[in-house]
Amino acid sequence: MEFDFDYSYPDLVTPDGCITLIKTIDERTAEVVVFIEHISPAFVGFKIDPALVLFNIKSTLAQLGVDGIGKAIQLDAKNGCAEVIVELKAYGALAIEMLKLIQAGAYIGKLFAADERRRVRDPDYLSRMFGRADRWGRPLLSLGGLHGSNDLILEKVDGRTVAYLSLQNGKVQYDATTNGFLPTIGKALISKTPMRDMLRLHQEWKSHLPRNIEGDEILLVKTLPLHIRTVYARVVNSLLSQGYQHTSASILQPDTTASGDIYELFGKSVREITDIPLEFYTLEPYREHVFFSDRDQLQASIEDSNVLFKAFATSPAPVENKAAVFVVKGEQLLSLNSEDWISRENRFHDFPGQAQSSRQALMVERYIEQQPSYPFLKAIDAGYITSQGVLLTRYFPSPLMKRMLLGDQIQRCLKGIYFQYPSSNYGMFFSAEDRALLHDLNKFAIPVYWVDEMSGKILQFTQKPTKDSGMFVPLDKVDLFLHATVFGIYGSNLLKGNFDKELELLLKGVLDMRKDMNHPLLQPSTPLALVTGGGPGAMEIGNYIATKLDILSCANIVDFRQKDNSVVNEQKLNPYIQAKMTYRIDKLVERQAEFHLDFPIFLTGGVGTDFEYCLEEVRRKVGSAKASPILLFGEKDYWKSKITSRFHCNLESGTIMGSEWLSNCFYAIQNAEQGLKIYLDYFLGKLPIGKEGPVYEDGFVDAAALYP
Repeated sequence: MEFDFDYSYPDLVTPDGCITLIKTIDERTAEVVVFIEHISPAFVGFKIDPALVLFNIKSTLAQLGVDGIGKAIQLDAKNGCAEVIVELKAYGALAIEMLKLIQAGAYIGKLFAADERRRVRDPDYLSRMFGRADRWGRPLLSLGGLHGSNDLILEKVDGRTVAYLSLQNGKVQYDATTNGFLPTIGKALISKTPMRDMLRLHQEWKSHLPRNIEGDEILLVKTLPLHIRTVYARVVNSLLSQGYQHTSASILQPDTTASGDIYELFGKSVREITDIPLEFYTLEPYREHVFFSDRDQLQASIEDSNVLFKAFATSPAPVENKAAVFVVKGEQLLSLNSEDWISRENRFHDFPGQAQSSRQALMVERYIEQQPSYPFLKAIDAGYITSQGVLLTRYFPSPLMKRMLLGDQIQRCLKGIYFQYPSSNYGMFFSAEDRALLHDLNKFAIPVYWVDEMSGKILQFTQKPTKDSGMFVPLDKVDLFLHATVFGIYGSNLLKGNFDKELELLLKGVLDMRKDMNHPLLQPSTPLALVTGGGPGAMEIGNYIATKLDILSCANIVDFRQKDNSVVNEQKLNPYIQAKMTYRIDKLVERQAEFHLDFPIFLTGGVGTDFEYCLEEVRRKVGSAKASPILLFGEKDYWKSKITSRFHCNLESGTIMGSEWLSNCFYAIQNAEQGLKIYLDYFLGKLPIGKEGPVYEDGFVDAAALYP
């Protein structure tokens, strides 16, 4: 599907139409046929009762006293056009002269669809716009300036919001040179040259004259300058003072600025008119200039996982295609269908590289333009989409979209990105560039959410304070993740071992220990998190026990799916993972560096576990991690066979000179009781650990000897 957002006209109005046939009835009356073309398929008038579609004459003609009433309207949605029979009526001598100068080819007005569903009923919808401005600093809604809300009174009348605009003293009259200007206006109507500002040069404000109508003339009255950007306004004839009628130039469009202050009336009354009543019609949701904070229904809906899963279920097939939709309103989210989405085929691109920089740049631009989110982001950047909202996208946006996503206007409008799958080519696994984009979006306060089918939950990307990594965390556990002290399990993906009971007792003991501690990493209010690699074996044991004890269960997951020449056992994810980050296989080392554990725990493991052991050792050597106790579950002889010979080799060769103390960071334990004693001494500041601590000849501490 292609994006069909019409940049030219909002969906309640058409372009101006021109006269194709004119028939003079008398000096005051003519009947014309107006043809309107290039009407957007989105024009609401094609879909509602034709009686609600009204002809609106150009205000330039109305101010001269020429009114135009639509007598019959034929709409042609298929060809995007309409034909309107309009009766032109002249009020006053100036209007009679102008009527003579109106010719075939003159553009004299447009259609307005007064859709009852779009009528503003709640005054709060408008009042919240007072004092606010668009991106260029123009008031969204005011009378008499940016902060003129005190002069615009909103009331609820007959189930609709009505504003009564007080009239200024006096009325507008024309100077003696106006008749000579009329032929120019006649030509301008044919060439579509705006003339309203020029007409003002011939208008004189007579503040001492009464605001009433005594004969066959037009009455021009003034209010304070009206600014509207968020709605259409329409003069309510039925609420005007008795004896007064407004011309069909009764629609104020959402680009109305200070020029929207003259109103054209006819009729007969000796009583002065005091105010102009206006009712309002909303724009399309995209154009409403509505802030995300004002969308209560949308905010509530995106917190409901069922709503989001149902919304993504409306995305068009096939699932291999990329698809996106920008949502600005709760009702829009709840009623999404496949036609609302933009869908694009997933194409593979082979970029030539910087050796061909010009061609590379062109291909990148073309690639960006093929992304389904591009039309929405482009419309936001251009100012055609003005409401704040959220982007739903089947796949996490390409890192090449970064430039657009972080642009000023898009950052202002984009209040969240929701995706189903990290990658169209790699499934649930993020690339390094993806994760870099996640961090950039986080810095620019654009939250990112994973609508995760595997867990059935909404996960928010959350970056740990002071860390350059993050995870996708269930919404109700984000605060817990941010403040948690992190334990971690390293071990074999093949063997579960027999440590589950002791591991559970250990973690349970730490939870109980909190109430008596006042350490930066453990206090009564400190939440706990546990991280594994997310696979089976020892990792599954860790995640299972964490879930059982209501500890946040996390995983850094690598793409270990079988590949050519692979000697890695494919690791199916265990079902006990709550928060996660995923990595492609080429970033295995990077993934390992992002565990950021406060308290690692090692179980029986193979080559991968050996690597993890070395990495934790190096962290403490270089100071990227503080000296904290690392527990080694298992018999002393097992760990001695793994660790001691390497430690002695390094010791004897002098390659760890000055770092021998690292041996006091590792503790071989056989039960939870020993581990809890180590943790207790550490939190109380009694554990001999770090550079000033002792060196142990086995390369680790035997907890049984330390706590006989």
